[in-house]
Amino acid sequence: MSSTNEIKGRIESVKNTKKITNAMYLISSTKMQKAKQDLDSNGPYFSMLRSEIRRILVNAESKDSRYFYSDKLDNKKKSKRALLVITADKGLAGAYNHNVIKVAEEEMQKHADVKLFIVGEYGRRHFMKKNIDIVDDFVYTAQNPSFHRAREISEELLRLFNEEQVRDIKMIYSIHQNYGDAVVNKVRLLPLLKSDFTGKKAYTKKYEFYPSVDEVLNQIMQSYISSYVFGGLVESYASEQNARMNAMNSANNNADELLGELTVEYNRVRQAAITQEITEVAGGARAQQKKKKKEETPLDRR
Repeated sequence: MSSTNEIKGRIESVKNTKKITNAMYLISSTKMQKAKQDLDSNGPYFSMLRSEIRRILVNAESKDSRYFYSDKLDNKKKSKRALLVITADKGLAGAYNHNVIKVAEEEMQKHADVKLFIVGEYGRRHFMKKNIDIVDDFVYTAQNPSFHRAREISEELLRLFNEEQVRDIKMIYSIHQNYGDAVVNKVRLLPLLKSDFTGKKAYTKKYEFYPSVDEVLNQIMQSYISSYVFGGLVESYASEQNARMNAMNSANNNADELLGELTVEYNRVRQAAITQEITEVAGGARAQQKKKKKEETPLDRR
């Protein structure tokens, strides 16, 4: 049985750990709120870009673009693929990183030739330990996502796509849910399904594009992919913070339960120690009385 000092030490240790987990919970809550604000502010801009792309495609219906496909992709040409996988920089977020990596590995098993682009130190270390080739010079942190970082990522992916080094680019990231675990989402960045842009609204007015339809579409596509990547980065960041909040909340609840158990054990051990001390004192007193009676002479007894 543990001593009272040992139990008191464990209680203090659990209390100190709870202070850390509670602080991490509050920090993650603040970061998640900021990420949600960034995501909300990106929504109107993203919708406007989709509307502009739709207007271009409707006014140039006969124009084919490498950025779009009509019904299904040509599987023969789609031999070179790229995966943009967004993970966190650290753990302590439940199954957040594990779920993203699991979907990425399942996608890699379907195809042999895949260029792997990793955002976040956790995912980078995971694939390096497994000796899986990743793009070494593509080093981006998951913390504090910005549109500038998203533009840099999209420019690199667009360069590979335009040079036909890759023909299919997918992004794997997590979607934040208010009252539940994060859901891993897998979307195709390039090429895009043309009917997703042309089937919702018809533009009757004709437009002229300067200097050309291709040039205008190329410029808009750069902004569109950048906005899409930025949305993925912010969604993942919000999901990470939400997952960490849930993990820290569970840790706090477990700490409370453990503190209750340790308190009960401390009181039981302390009571046992007090009882033992009383028993020893009473036993000593009885022994002294017996010894005193034995030492008394017959004359004293008269």
